[in-house]
Amino acid sequence: MPVLVHELLTRTAEKTPYSTAIQIHDASLCFGELDAMVSKLARSLSAIGLSRQQRVAVYLPKQIETVTSYLAISQAGAVFVPVNPVLKAEQVAHILRDCNVRILITSQSRFMGLMSALATCTDLHTVVLTDMTESFPEIPGIQVMSWADLSQLETSAPTPSVIDTDMAAILYTSGSTGKPKGVVLSHRNIVTGAKSVAQYLDIVPDDRLLAVLPFSFDYGLNQLTTALLKGACCVLMDYLVPKDVITALTRYRITGLAAVPPLWAQLAQQQWPASIDEHLRYMTNSGGKMPKATLERIRNNAPNAKFFLMYGLTEAFRSTYLPPDQIDRRPDSMGKAIPNAEIMVVREDGTPCAPHEPGELVHRGSLVALGYWNDPEKTAERFRPAPGRPHELPIPEIAVWSGDTVTMDEEGYLYFVGRKDDMIKTSGYRVSPTEIEEVIYSTGLVSEAAAIGVPHPMLGQAIVAVVSASYSEVKTEDLINACRQRLPNFMVPVSIQVLPELPRNPNGKIDRKRLASQFAYLYQEGVHE
Repeated sequence: MPVLVHELLTRTAEKTPYSTAIQIHDASLCFGELDAMVSKLARSLSAIGLSRQQRVAVYLPKQIETVTSYLAISQAGAVFVPVNPVLKAEQVAHILRDCNVRILITSQSRFMGLMSALATCTDLHTVVLTDMTESFPEIPGIQVMSWADLSQLETSAPTPSVIDTDMAAILYTSGSTGKPKGVVLSHRNIVTGAKSVAQYLDIVPDDRLLAVLPFSFDYGLNQLTTALLKGACCVLMDYLVPKDVITALTRYRITGLAAVPPLWAQLAQQQWPASIDEHLRYMTNSGGKMPKATLERIRNNAPNAKFFLMYGLTEAFRSTYLPPDQIDRRPDSMGKAIPNAEIMVVREDGTPCAPHEPGELVHRGSLVALGYWNDPEKTAERFRPAPGRPHELPIPEIAVWSGDTVTMDEEGYLYFVGRKDDMIKTSGYRVSPTEIEEVIYSTGLVSEAAAIGVPHPMLGQAIVAVVSASYSEVKTEDLINACRQRLPNFMVPVSIQVLPELPRNPNGKIDRKRLASQFAYLYQEGVHE
């Protein structure tokens, strides 16, 4: 069995070299072809000076070069840093500086947008352009070369020795609360995640997984790693509009689809051909709570497909899943721990909570990341000794303290309450935004909703619901009335704000911090709606 990231490919290529590994549009690569390309690229990267555990950033959309780069960097003993292709120059430069990137692999157009910022990236020595068609002005200390020229280079030097606890990748969080933080993942983290998810989703070689989420998002990267592990086909896609996803499901006869709630909300508004239900075997949600109304519409569109509700965080990849046969019984549940993980609900002092008592979710096991790159202070806040472990251990086991408030019932099923920094404090009450959003979604009048807290001179925070409408117009009083009917007074939004669409962070989640900042003025002294 594979223990290193690139071995997810090499082990499968040995068994099924002629099976399709990657497809994008009408182009495809079998496992044997992909393995040969990766091995060649690993030697080329070593030939331009890449050393053990050095960082290589890949700033590309989903394409063949993106996949081969990740795996070749791993095979060369280095660390790949996926950079979300929607990020701008300042954000990319921060990542390059923060983790001391030595080599950047990108496209010509992206490089042109980055050139002015690269002077501050003092560790960078080489930029490789996948589609280089012209020469560029010299950047002191940095060589710029084409993908074709890189491919001409090779070295006979032995591959550096790497073990499963070494760094494999650094994934940067969205940075909605400040500068992005780099979550350091070991080979063991990534391979264990692939094995665990492939086990409960029962992924098999005949599966065709549609990768629509960014690979810079651990949930998106897992579409690739599980496919490589099980010999399935990963179909790469960067969609423009939700309809493109529906079209791809049919065109490529997709069997597995993973998405986040905002995308599911958009897909629920689309017309799904009946033929999708003939091949779509499973769907998954993570990155936020799935609104019941959206889930119902999606399940009606593909009734033969199993739907898995999941919860995860980049610091531990994936924590829980709800088996599809439990959805109708426990539609609000996050489920139980995924294979090879232990999930606990604890009080601030680390003691276990009673059933239904809100507490912090703590994750222990081999999925726990190595910490935040170059940030010991934030690492110490989030990565702390696992509660309940023997005090006699000479080296304490480190767990991830998620910052998420959950409850656990008598049967061990978990329920999300809210994120500590998303909780709204109003009139002395702590309010979960998800409970308000659920009521608003149930009206069927909006496609997206986010409840936020904004400063208020009397309430502490006023609850504001920001929505995007499914129709050209929505009467905000209808939404307020629905909340009044189903929520206590202190949970009813003070106002409803309507936007054409809600802002998202680079991973596709609704950017709550940006919304809170945008509407912070509403109840300042002297300001009126």
